[in-house]
Amino acid sequence: MYFEQRFMNIIKHIQSSFAKGTKTSRLNIIYASLIGASGHFTLYFVYRYVFSLHWENLPIRLVGVFLCCGSLYRLIKPDFLGRHFGVYWHLMLIYVLPFIITLFALKNNFDEPWTYWEIFMVFVLISFVPNWSMFLFDLIAGIVAAFAAYLLITPITDRFQTAAFDPGLYGIVVGFSIIAGYLFNYSNLQGLRAEEQRKAEEKYSALEALAGGIAHEMRNPLGQISHNLDEITQEILTERYDDKRGPLATKDLQAIRQRLTQAKTAVNRGLHIIDMTLENFRSEELFRHDFASLSIAAATRKAIDEYGYASEEERGKIDLQEGEDFIFRGDESSYMFVIYNLFLNAFHVLRDRTDGRIRLHFEPGKEMNTVIVRDNGPGIPPEFLNRIFDPFFTSGKTGGTGLGLAFCIRVMRSFGGDITCNSEPGRFTEFVLSFPALGKELIDEFEKHLYGANRTLLEGKKLLLAGNDKSHLSLIRQQLAPLGMIIDEATDGASAMNIIATGMYDLILADIELPILNAAELASRITARGKEIPVIAFAVGKDPSVGRKIEENRGIEAHISMPPVLSELLHVLKCTLETSRGVLKGSLAGKTVLVVDDLDFNRKVITSMLGRLDVTILEASNGQEALELLETNKCDLLVMDLKMPVLDGFEATRRVRRGDTPYRDIPILGLSGNLDNNSMQMARLCGINDCLIKPVKLKLFLQKVGSMLKSEKQQAA
Repeated sequence: MYFEQRFMNIIKHIQSSFAKGTKTSRLNIIYASLIGASGHFTLYFVYRYVFSLHWENLPIRLVGVFLCCGSLYRLIKPDFLGRHFGVYWHLMLIYVLPFIITLFALKNNFDEPWTYWEIFMVFVLISFVPNWSMFLFDLIAGIVAAFAAYLLITPITDRFQTAAFDPGLYGIVVGFSIIAGYLFNYSNLQGLRAEEQRKAEEKYSALEALAGGIAHEMRNPLGQISHNLDEITQEILTERYDDKRGPLATKDLQAIRQRLTQAKTAVNRGLHIIDMTLENFRSEELFRHDFASLSIAAATRKAIDEYGYASEEERGKIDLQEGEDFIFRGDESSYMFVIYNLFLNAFHVLRDRTDGRIRLHFEPGKEMNTVIVRDNGPGIPPEFLNRIFDPFFTSGKTGGTGLGLAFCIRVMRSFGGDITCNSEPGRFTEFVLSFPALGKELIDEFEKHLYGANRTLLEGKKLLLAGNDKSHLSLIRQQLAPLGMIIDEATDGASAMNIIATGMYDLILADIELPILNAAELASRITARGKEIPVIAFAVGKDPSVGRKIEENRGIEAHISMPPVLSELLHVLKCTLETSRGVLKGSLAGKTVLVVDDLDFNRKVITSMLGRLDVTILEASNGQEALELLETNKCDLLVMDLKMPVLDGFEATRRVRRGDTPYRDIPILGLSGNLDNNSMQMARLCGINDCLIKPVKLKLFLQKVGSMLKSEKQQAA
């Protein structure tokens, strides 16, 4: 396995060197071909009839001329030799530069002019082959071939008969030329890169500011549309009646719900594109001290579930072949945006292919773990492979910024890993995400932390497991055993209802395809009996649309996929418990929340989220009004937009924290349509306890609010 990995690394290095050393742009082809063809043709007559050199050969020079003309043919017919043109390009350079010049120098006994030609050859070859490894290969291949040809066509008695050729001197000249040429080339490249970096940074800053402004303005209307769609869906689900036309027919309800789902999908995709755009434009480095240990299976599943698909057909093209899970150190949101960028690019090239597929799988290793994302699209031309991770570079995609893959490589390297691309035109494109393998101690510490963070909440809680797949139920029991939960089991929906009737449960974890009564029907029956027991559904299988179908069922609080991933399972259990109606009522009943936003609709959204939880709500349209209300009202929580006229959320928080007032320590939850690292740092420095991006998601918002009020209650006690 070790030698196989080393062999693969060598192959990848060779492929990378070939790609980086193959610059076949239009101008490169024109300059190299015209100079090579005209130079060799003209030099024959100049050296033969003007200077009468010792040895000249027209056929050898004409072969070089024809090779150069072949390169020019690529400009007329772009598909000339296809993906093999790079090989032809290097053969041409080897022949017309190190081979011909070295051979002619040998045949002419290395007279003084030929030493100059050798130096010229080195400098020109460096200009056209910028990769060190590939340059040395071309140079050595040409020189070795020239010596072989010299020995083949020169009689033994005539070989090296003159003192003009000194191998040591020749080596010094060529070696010095290589070093000088690369230093010259390197200094020029560094200067160009510095200038390009300066321009890129200016472009980044301008685009980031523009993107941030657009995002802030777009989130509010999209959030309003999303909220209204949710409200309409709730109205439909309660099967309300029209006073004049009577009850809606079942088919009408289904049609309306389908259109609402499509509209909601479109809005979510718009919000998703805003998130991706902002993330790609941000140039600041990720903070390593904020990295957490994460399950690759859980993070990848979450990315697949939450991606903003354009249609169900698009969602159906995803095929997750998990393999063995592994733990990595990183930032979950950043990893998800890497997957989103790869999906976006793949869906673009697969849009017209009914058989298009995107396959993901994990491969743990001794030193590096990998995630492989592969599509069966048209592939990437070899000449573009070494540039696809460059900022602002796009190929075959209109309307792109060229920042997506640049963001991906920045994220992966901040994780201590990398991202590479393999592609074969006409067959596939494959991105390989590599992560450093963690030691057993770190993995054990990760699991210990998970159990420690969830034990207080879950210990002693009663859970009903409903399903008939014994292997999966056994895995869940095994994972939850260290938490001290009380777990009962039911094999079908009817027996589950009987067990529920005889005892109180905090949670139900049920198979979506549970016999007799499935998970959705089970949740509906429980609600009809007046019980408030959260139902979590789990699904067995790889259908990527299962998660969405589960959450469209009223009464299902959340879902997980099988086989269970510890971090995902515990997160879902914790989040569901913390946002259950009973728990929230206990945390929020009798509390007063001050909601501050300059838009009336945004305040109404927050009010509707808290409206059924016995919470008193006060409203203000800017930070100044909020401070005045705090002077005359006892508030338990401040939910405040960060960007407002008169007095924004940052300055309002500063004044709250520095004043000697009863409300100085009030928990503050900041909301914004654009939360970059600078905004988050500023929020922390001002004294804002936590932040959420708008439009806020109901469960996450309630979880944050409940946690902040619970912490305040514990501090007061």
